[in-house]
Amino acid sequence: MNLFKGTKLYSIFTGSCPVCHSGPMYQSPKAYQASKTLLMHEHCPNCGVKYKIEPSFFYGAMYVSYAVGVAFAVATFIISYFLLSLDRLQTFYAISGVLVLSLPIILRLSRNIWINFFFSYDSSKIKKSD
Repeated sequence: MNLFKGTKLYSIFTGSCPVCHSGPMYQSPKAYQASKTLLMHEHCPNCGVKYKIEPSFFYGAMYVSYAVGVAFAVATFIISYFLLSLDRLQTFYAISGVLVLSLPIILRLSRNIWINFFFSYDSSKIKKSD
């Protein structure tokens, strides 16, 4: 994944700070800890950037979450209906199951995408130890 360091894709898929790509955004690296799925650091532990730039900043991530959920659903539909030849009801169950099971991933991914709309990578913010 270091190949993409310095791009928005790196920050989106690793959940790291969008500015320095070194500090973690989330307090727990495990998305499936229900009580800690969306707990974020207030500031980046590495460069100090404030993640929540205004109150209710991450409400915009709801729109991104919808798009990411649709992408997951379409991918599941294509795989289950066309590749696995499941009928419509089984495909519906597959889509529902995938969306429920991937909810923590979708939530974090949408927040990562949303915050990367507003911040850009700055190599001068990296500490010398990296």
